[in-house]
Amino acid sequence: MTAPILPSFTEINLDAIGTHKGRVTVVLSEPGKLHPAARRVNKLMRGALVRFTESDAFEKMKDGDALDLAWPVGMEAEAVQVIRLSPRADENTARKAGGKIGKALLGKDVLVLAGSLKTADELALGATLRAYAFDDHQTHDDAPEGGSLMVMVSKPESFEGATVNINALSEGVFFTRDLVNEPANVLTTVEFADRLEALSALGVTVKVLEEDELEALGMRALLGVGQGSESPSKIVIMEWLKGEKGAAPLALVGKGVVFDTGGISLKPGAGMEDMTMDMGGAGTVSGVMKTLALRGAKANVVGLVGLVENMPDGRAQRPGDIVTSMKGTTIEVINTDAEGRLVLCDVMWHAQEEYKPAAMVDLATLTGAVIIGLGHENTGVFSNDDSFCNSFLNAAAAEGEGAWRMPMGPGYDKLIKSHKADIKNVGGRAAGSVTAAQFLGRFVKDDQPWIHLDIAGTAQLSGESPLAPKGATGWGVLALNRLVKDQFEG
Repeated sequence: MTAPILPSFTEINLDAIGTHKGRVTVVLSEPGKLHPAARRVNKLMRGALVRFTESDAFEKMKDGDALDLAWPVGMEAEAVQVIRLSPRADENTARKAGGKIGKALLGKDVLVLAGSLKTADELALGATLRAYAFDDHQTHDDAPEGGSLMVMVSKPESFEGATVNINALSEGVFFTRDLVNEPANVLTTVEFADRLEALSALGVTVKVLEEDELEALGMRALLGVGQGSESPSKIVIMEWLKGEKGAAPLALVGKGVVFDTGGISLKPGAGMEDMTMDMGGAGTVSGVMKTLALRGAKANVVGLVGLVENMPDGRAQRPGDIVTSMKGTTIEVINTDAEGRLVLCDVMWHAQEEYKPAAMVDLATLTGAVIIGLGHENTGVFSNDDSFCNSFLNAAAAEGEGAWRMPMGPGYDKLIKSHKADIKNVGGRAAGSVTAAQFLGRFVKDDQPWIHLDIAGTAQLSGESPLAPKGATGWGVLALNRLVKDQFEG
């Protein structure tokens, strides 16, 4: 698994600046206003840093922007990176600025001169998150390896414990990214379950339900999805019950379709390789559980993920089949490519039956329709509880993870009404992400606070983002960890 490059926070050592090999980053706020470490850089560069801060180029830089001064005269560093960042910059601006450090961090030793910046820990977190590369299956010899991140600050004692927190967050995000980036021939349902069982070393209680147990529980909606695959369907349950004894937990439920061909309703070939990411919801839940364990969260949280593979086969589920869910609701399968909701409905019902949670969040790369509506900037948020939903939206905003609430209502139910069964699994093109949420809502008990997160547009990107390279983003780990900290931690 990919290991983060963790920062160290140290006091300012002016004599070490000129001899540092690698890269030096100087954080500045205003033209000509230099903190002591920046003044040493300016002296070594014979006034070049001040001249740059008084130039039009620096004047045009916005808060969080960065620019490289290559091969600075008088220093052993290969580049001096100047980041313009106001002392009043918020956490997210500082993180994004840190992402510009992290983009060049792999294989480099980076010294950050942050002065008295109060958000130096957020700057370092952004650098750590961006310094990610999934290269487990590449054989070239020139891939960058290693690297270090040292942050010099005026008061290092102010950042005591920051590295532990950064480690917990980045390890969780990296775990999610690694899972989502893995190809389906590596991350089978068996391998996925094995990786989650390894979380027991961190104190997480992990249970795996096999197909015979799922059958005994009546989970025929979930089992129907995977019946065309050679990989066995499973549910993995991760318990972190370190909060108030006996208090109802927060339940996190994730869709874990390790590969989605669409089944008999076969997807078009173009772009099907991206369906390795259809387990993104389960990946996020897994990352959150790892973060909670690493930081020793004093909370009761249980994560449940349904692991299946959706393949065409002589035994595969057919359009027109009718299956019975664990709840007892019968479902007419109109389209076998609308399989995620069939997985989630059984896992959600089991979560409520077994744990009687204080609140429940499900995550899934569920619909292409949410991408049409929100693009790749925001996750679609659906909820039956305004207070709980607002708590999550506040947490997502605080962590800089885009989220936008979408409508729900009984008027959409007619679109998924079946004349053969209790409900059908698709409702046509109109309001596709909403009808998917309405479907899931049928499996939420009365008075159960619930949020559905459709992460189809945010779990994986075709280009880089401020805190991640192309590929899996790890969206949701930070927001859900913040939600736990704000609302469920004693």
